[in-house]
Amino acid sequence: MSELTSSLPPAKKRKLLFSAGLSWLFDAMDVGLLSFIVAALAKEWHLGSEQIGLVTSMNSIGMVFGAALAGILADRYGRRAILVWTLLIFSIASGLSAFATGLGMLLVLRFIAGAGLGGELPVASTLVSESVPVKERGRAVVLLESFWAAGWILSALIAYFVIPKYGWQMAFILGAIPALYALYLRRAVEDSPRYKQQSVKLPLRERLASIWSAANRKSTLMLWILWFTVVFSYYGMFLWLPSMMFMKGFELVKSFEYVLIMTLAQLPGYFTAAYLIEKLGRKLVLIIYLLLTALSAIWFGTSETAGMLLAAGICLSFFNLGAWGAMYAYTPELYPTSVRSTGVGMAAAFGRIGGVIGPLVVGILVGQGIGLPAIFAIFFVAILIGAVAVGLLGTETKNQEID
Repeated sequence: MSELTSSLPPAKKRKLLFSAGLSWLFDAMDVGLLSFIVAALAKEWHLGSEQIGLVTSMNSIGMVFGAALAGILADRYGRRAILVWTLLIFSIASGLSAFATGLGMLLVLRFIAGAGLGGELPVASTLVSESVPVKERGRAVVLLESFWAAGWILSALIAYFVIPKYGWQMAFILGAIPALYALYLRRAVEDSPRYKQQSVKLPLRERLASIWSAANRKSTLMLWILWFTVVFSYYGMFLWLPSMMFMKGFELVKSFEYVLIMTLAQLPGYFTAAYLIEKLGRKLVLIIYLLLTALSAIWFGTSETAGMLLAAGICLSFFNLGAWGAMYAYTPELYPTSVRSTGVGMAAAFGRIGGVIGPLVVGILVGQGIGLPAIFAIFFVAILIGAVAVGLLGTETKNQEID
């Protein structure tokens, strides 16, 4: 398949990137809002640290199932259809969360929202990766990921201006807005040329066997380790950030303000990764950003003053989200079109198990009186394991055709 026929025209390519990026922004807004909402709920519903960890982890439990199922379905029914349906599912469940009357009801709704959210992300990255020329592919997917930072910034603004005045329910209601956008997305986005030009769609059993075949086994093992360690550390750290700042002695509103400042550093993290990934390659950029994320985690865990916390938090956001962008760009490039969405979805699903465990571990450790330095040392080790896996098992895909 030539590059000419396997990528979209420039105008359609820009439209796809922006359209898929907005769906990504809404996803990030939902996850970001949850981190702020649980800090408010802890005060209003008198939740303990273990209960806070359960709420945040339930979102990730849904993402495990959503990522695996959506990846499988996207190879069968197309990227666009699954993208629209997952966006609808998570936004409707997010809006209904505003009417939760207790912890049990909220947990059920967050599971459903997580399933939609977990399915949308790998499908969107696969769609973009398949629709752009090889020399722009890595940069395009990292730029898609940069919309995540915009969504987190938006969630921090909503938390700062809306939650203290109108309550956490209004934040959840705003999270239902993407349901309207999904109706537009259905007409605005088309499936990738690579997917549409497939003559044969493999049965599920063959696709699952293929990602663990001799040709793909090494890449799959590396990706599963990478995704698990990155998602474990990200959700363990970032979903607890507002609560951690509150635990450090800052007032709730002040905690939201500091996290907003830290979140702003995500954008340059993405943009530098987007530039470097086409210059230095996927492997090197991933390893560098992961190692600097690990060092930032240790710094944040041992910081005491407001200035040190802010500086460490800014570095943590910058390097961690740059690594996320590189990981999303790298993953689809390691599988052929016939099993790409399945491979990406299964790697993301295994990673989401880390997203379940991370917040729960933090909640348990905080409940037992374990200090933040020890907690962040765990994340330091986890991120190092991910970097070693990329270094030993990863293959470079820069400027290589993905079939």
